[in-house]
Amino acid sequence: MDALVMTEPSHGTDRTEVREIRTPRPGPGEVTIDVGYAGINFLDVMARRGDAGYAAAWPYTPGLEVSGTVREIGPGVSSLTAGQRVAAFTGAGGLAEVVLVDAAYVVPVPDEVPARLAAAAPLMLTAALILLEDAAGLRPDRTVLVHSASGGMGNAFAQLVPVLGGGRLIGTVGRPEKAASALKSGYDVVIARDGDLVRAIREATDGAGVDIVLDPLGTAMLETDLAVTAPGGRVVLFGNAEGGQPGPLPPVGRLIGGNLSIGGFSIRGLWASAPGRASAGLLRALTLLADGRLNLAINEVESLADVPAVHQSLAEGRGEGKYVVRLRGERAGG
Repeated sequence: MDALVMTEPSHGTDRTEVREIRTPRPGPGEVTIDVGYAGINFLDVMARRGDAGYAAAWPYTPGLEVSGTVREIGPGVSSLTAGQRVAAFTGAGGLAEVVLVDAAYVVPVPDEVPARLAAAAPLMLTAALILLEDAAGLRPDRTVLVHSASGGMGNAFAQLVPVLGGGRLIGTVGRPEKAASALKSGYDVVIARDGDLVRAIREATDGAGVDIVLDPLGTAMLETDLAVTAPGGRVVLFGNAEGGQPGPLPPVGRLIGGNLSIGGFSIRGLWASAPGRASAGLLRALTLLADGRLNLAINEVESLADVPAVHQSLAEGRGEGKYVVRLRGERAGG
């Protein structure tokens, strides 16, 4: 079978290639999936550049979320059947024609959900949903600030915040030309991070600040986050897109005195430590898609050979929205 393989760490596409590798077979508690679509994520880029904890070994086959059909079932799996439409968090290896997955990471896909949308659910959409409800504690009418608003997660937040009853939605983008895309996805205000960001956010909230900050940039923006968070508000760090070693967190006295809290979230960590919670979130995300309550914009890539260029676009901050690659199955609009 064909799979995308990263041979060793690199900041470019020179160490990523499509290779023919052996088709996996499931062991106890596992299934294999014929991949229809696979999600492309910034976490693939973090693995490619060699960030600690993202690639277990080299060569590395990236890909963390897929949709497709069950190919083969291993011993002890009774919840799934061969040929069943499913979506799955893969942990690795999803950018391939066939992927081996723990059955606990696999959820049936409703008939109403197109495969290309289902491929965006196990990592991105599930992460956004659980992050908002659990880690951020979103309540009705809360003002939410999202960094990297034009990306896939930013688009997911724009769809989910109103569905979950949230209020004003403010986004930041690294490049001014990305503001239009974020506004189109549903943000009320979008601000480029090339000026006085604290002042701009304060003006956008009439001086009140925001209730929730969702920050995938590690600790690079943490001082700004705390400066614009209203008393009783919460900052959630859910990535380290800037790379490098994260800086220290502020002294606890500052948090107590300011009535502020900082939390962390990792969807990969949740799938590993609490797959029941993660799969329940995935099932709910798929239900929202089936009900038509979400309208995710999807950029569809035609083949594995096209994926390295998408990774590079994401690495250079040029990507917008969510990307998936089609390996088999219906085309967009089909």
